[in-house]
Amino acid sequence: MAERRDHEEESDRLERKYEEGALLKDKNKEEFRVLEEVFDRLTLQAMLKLYGRGTIDVLYGAIKAGKEARVYWATRKDGKELAIKIYYTHTADFRKGMMKYIEGDPRFKRISRNPRRIIYTWTQKEYNNLQLAADAGINSPQPLDFYRNILVMAFIGEDGIPAPLLREMDPEDPQEFYNQTLEEMKLLYQGAGLAHGDLSEYNIMVWENKPVIFDLSQAMLTIHPMAEMLVRRDIQNINHYFGRLDVETRDHKELEEWITGGTQDLYKDT
Repeated sequence: MAERRDHEEESDRLERKYEEGALLKDKNKEEFRVLEEVFDRLTLQAMLKLYGRGTIDVLYGAIKAGKEARVYWATRKDGKELAIKIYYTHTADFRKGMMKYIEGDPRFKRISRNPRRIIYTWTQKEYNNLQLAADAGINSPQPLDFYRNILVMAFIGEDGIPAPLLREMDPEDPQEFYNQTLEEMKLLYQGAGLAHGDLSEYNIMVWENKPVIFDLSQAMLTIHPMAEMLVRRDIQNINHYFGRLDVETRDHKELEEWITGGTQDLYKDT
């Protein structure tokens, strides 16, 4: 039995080596060299899996690097631009706070404590949350595929240049943009059944003069006990930012009631 297992593992190793070598000869040679410097073998295998599915055709350079993940620009065979988010699996700092956003979610009843598996679950959670947002008509990146610690989304921007973050670009009409953001927050809660929990000028892009909400990995279902607290945190962040732009912001409690469905018309007094 042990000899058979060793033989299978050696066969898998040789097959991976062949696939990786063939891919590097054909295309994306430099990009995969960069990936190899940052990510481990299992991540490279996951990338090859997505190539095999036809999800990705050409991978370009990184467009964003953070403490949790890197985001790369890529394209499909039909030319559609993609954002490839790859979570790190070899650093532990940001994993410590993940479990509180996963535990209690009925979609993930059996959660492995293995650090790598936590990242895989985190990636799946963000994909599922983005799908809920897309189904509800929220202005957010469309999720296209995921595998292990890699999430593939529609690219927000053009020709490899991502849309600016709200913190990088003041809206043409801050008051209108604030109102649109509130509408998205309401739709996220009532339509998608999610509370974002980390919404701020860092997690909103400005594209075609409209807010695009992203980074939904930590978002929780509204049935979760932490959901109301997350909504209050989002309201505080959004009101604080737009208040600095001299926008007439709404009362925190009033907003919470409106976003969660307690009142029908936020603008009845304006």
